[in-house]
Amino acid sequence: MLVINLEGHENYYGIADVIRAFYSHPVEDKDNHRVTCEEAPDMTLCSAIGDGFTKCFSEDRTIDVELPFVTSPYSAGREVKRSVYKAVSKVAGKDVPWGCLTGIRPTLVAGEEADAQSLADKYFVRPDKAELALVTGKNEQRILSLIPQEDINIYVGIPFCPSRCEYCSFVSADINHHMGRLDSYLDSLEGEIRYVAPGLGRKTGTLYVGGGTPTVFSDSGFDRLLDIIAGNIKITDGTEITVEAGRADTITEHKLASMRDHGIKRICINPQTMNSDTLAKLNRRHTAEDTVKAYELARQIGFDVINMDLIAGLKYETSADFADSVRKLIELAPENITVHTLYKKRRAAISAKDVLKDDSGDVDKAVSEGYALLEEAGYIPYYLYRQKDTGHGLENVGFAKKGTECLYNVAMMTDARDVLSFGAGGMSKRVFEQTGSKYRVERCSCIKDVIGYIDSWQDMAERKSRFFDIMRAKQKQYKRTSSDLPEMQD
Repeated sequence: MLVINLEGHENYYGIADVIRAFYSHPVEDKDNHRVTCEEAPDMTLCSAIGDGFTKCFSEDRTIDVELPFVTSPYSAGREVKRSVYKAVSKVAGKDVPWGCLTGIRPTLVAGEEADAQSLADKYFVRPDKAELALVTGKNEQRILSLIPQEDINIYVGIPFCPSRCEYCSFVSADINHHMGRLDSYLDSLEGEIRYVAPGLGRKTGTLYVGGGTPTVFSDSGFDRLLDIIAGNIKITDGTEITVEAGRADTITEHKLASMRDHGIKRICINPQTMNSDTLAKLNRRHTAEDTVKAYELARQIGFDVINMDLIAGLKYETSADFADSVRKLIELAPENITVHTLYKKRRAAISAKDVLKDDSGDVDKAVSEGYALLEEAGYIPYYLYRQKDTGHGLENVGFAKKGTECLYNVAMMTDARDVLSFGAGGMSKRVFEQTGSKYRVERCSCIKDVIGYIDSWQDMAERKSRFFDIMRAKQKQYKRTSSDLPEMQD
């Protein structure tokens, strides 16, 4: 068991994050002032902070790391993680692509540095990842400047799918077990939207209908969903609207035409892989050919921007399979292509072993090759985020042809714009500007369980109304500070 004792600081969380980059299930043992990990080799280290330096060393000094402070403004958390990272990498006998940057949004840290080399040197980030973070961060900031801070960005969640994919970790329900609840869910969703949306008093900058699979409804049920949104949320010609049409087995000509008639121009058709054998094994009930047919139909009906997702590291595929999927999407030429690296959460059917296979080098190489293919084809990276249980220490990146980037994705992922979420499992947030580009974010979550949401949507609606201070929204100019927070927050 690896044991890291803390001396002179209490950065348990940061140390656990560093360990998690190499091993699974670190434990913050605050009673004993240490972080432990059963999976790691037997070793006891001490993480200490001094005057101008941090240390991480073993009792016998076979591992002895001492690093001077380099962060400015000074950050004890980052400084501790630097020395712990160097020590644990010696224990593991390897480095990881993102070094000691363990946060969800490495582009925010990249924005503090003058160049990629500085990011790589300071946080031990691999040079290609440092360059990716820097380039993506600049694109994020360019797109963020197009999203007025006073606008509201709205998410409508449909947590249902026609079947549950083996890798899925989202809060979504297999429709085979919940078909009878679709109408009830729509009733509750309509109630919540009608309760909250009319009093906002703010322009809707972006609207994203996601899931799950929003197109899981029947044609008439899907029409009703779009009518609920259009009838209660103030949408202008300038509002960016995106709908996850998602899986090819739920897309019909009627639904595509309905979206077009409701003014929707952006949709997602997400194959995850263009290998039909893999799709069957993942419990996705469509083929790669079905994806192509759905894509071509969407083009015929007139959609200007289509996004398509792929997942790298699927357990049934080789790295060559992933590269082949990238090439096939490039041939189709959607405006946006998003590359996810497989990650494991508790609700997914896959195991941690499936995610953290011994082919990490191959997956890493395949992802890099995929990025190169996309950039050669004219796609640019415009948002990037990481998840704690992502396999192989990699990341998720959204690519787009310039000028077609999804504003909502940047508003959500940068944590720099307000987001109001409707539906089970949604996360609403308010952003409070501090100094420069630094923001403090307050969040208000919605119950994840579909049945619980159906039964308590009124409570959720009231919480969000109070969270966004909706009763006063029309009585004062939109301007706030931290002191404006409502009493009820999550």
